[in-house]
Amino acid sequence: MLCFASTVIKMRKIITLFMAAAIITACLTGCSQKENNPVEGKKTAYIMYMSSSPIFELWSESFTKTAEALGMQADTFFCEDSDEEWKNRILQCAKDGYDGLLVSHGGVDYSWDFLTDVLEEYPNLKIATFDTSFRNESGETKTIDGVVQLFQQDSELASALVDEIIAMYPDKAMESEPINILQVQEENYIIAFDRRQVGYQLYETNGQIKTLEQIAPKDHLDPVSSMQETAKNIIGKYNDGEIDAIWCCYDTYARGVYKALRELDSDIPMVSVDICDEDIQLMAEGENWKACATTNWTLNGEFACRVLALEMAGQYDDIKAASSYYDDPGMWMEIPSVVITQEQVMSGHNITVKNLSDVAEDAYTDSSFMPSCGWMDSTLKD
Repeated sequence: MLCFASTVIKMRKIITLFMAAAIITACLTGCSQKENNPVEGKKTAYIMYMSSSPIFELWSESFTKTAEALGMQADTFFCEDSDEEWKNRILQCAKDGYDGLLVSHGGVDYSWDFLTDVLEEYPNLKIATFDTSFRNESGETKTIDGVVQLFQQDSELASALVDEIIAMYPDKAMESEPINILQVQEENYIIAFDRRQVGYQLYETNGQIKTLEQIAPKDHLDPVSSMQETAKNIIGKYNDGEIDAIWCCYDTYARGVYKALRELDSDIPMVSVDICDEDIQLMAEGENWKACATTNWTLNGEFACRVLALEMAGQYDDIKAASSYYDDPGMWMEIPSVVITQEQVMSGHNITVKNLSDVAEDAYTDSSFMPSCGWMDSTLKD
């Protein structure tokens, strides 16, 4: 009997030891996983050349939320359309010891030289760019070692909107008669607009559309009011029926155009690139605003933060493994586009960007184009 009791006690001790070991192992594993996050404690910033707008606020919020979920600090700086402010802010952040910068909308005539110099002076700094093209003085496309360039699929955004306009005029399309478009476009301003022009211009070249005029706001610090005034004056020059549609390169400009059309009591249809809550509200009125070609701006900020984090971790292979990565010209990624129609917006109740997925195509919420890795997935899921 004593032998049996002794055996039971020994067995209980063994079981207790096994349980304690399991608990310690689990704790160590958890601690190890936490330690394996190579970007925890890093300091990042989103530096935007342009003034604040709803879509870039969405970007900032998403970038910040993702950074904080990864254990990083994130700051946002808008530069009010000032080249000097953009450059100075980047330099100041570099001097202040930031580990990673997401810089947006740098000028094509200086970004390559400037950022190359910054990284030579601060070799431990990591930079990812959005809507920033790299070219030298001869206009040749360049890259910067370690810097990933992010873009929307701008050409596809533009062409999708032209397709929407063409669908409005099947008789003209059948007779091969060009559709007359008033184009809201600003070339040689930011690279995204120039890339959109490529998609638009294809339809001009093949004779499907004819551009009556190209107009833009005169005041970039008050683009909506400026665009409203400009559009009202230009549209007023034309007789009824002479303008088939208005194509807008940017939704902030489009809001000014929409206000001008309502002021003129015009039924000219319009389409635009990008989307925000105010755009959706105006589309839902059932008047002129027929479609937006866009990406998901909440996903965009997360996408940019993931890329920057992987840069800081030195995991470029994981960046290159993403479906949105292009080997030519290298270090280049593009965010897929989708069209949101007025019919979709009006089919739901109180639609905003937060519940736009209720009426949009599934492609709107598809995040499979984003890069990731094991530690990133586990950290963001926590």
